[in-house]
Amino acid sequence: MTRTITVAGIQTSYGMDIQDNIDKTIVLIREAAAKGAQVILPPELFQGPYFCVSQEEHWFAHAYEWDKHPCVTQLAPIAKELGVAIPVSIFEREGPMYYNS
Repeated sequence: MTRTITVAGIQTSYGMDIQDNIDKTIVLIREAAAKGAQVILPPELFQGPYFCVSQEEHWFAHAYEWDKHPCVTQLAPIAKELGVAIPVSIFEREGPMYYNS
């Protein structure tokens, strides 16, 4: 038995405002789901501009615990509503450690 899955990859630009970036991503997720995508891939670390090309301390202020991360808490209900999978990349803080999760 063969199963076909439709995957959509989102590619767009983002600014410094995390809520604007999440809102923009939700619009694109809804568009992809409406076109039949079952797995929708937002860009890596879409909470802001991609900053992982160098390690700079000022970016640490943009990390969240995974279960409180706005990208997780706002996209999980969207995934459930639409019946899609949305693997989300986040900048995570766990105690004194930071991860690109």
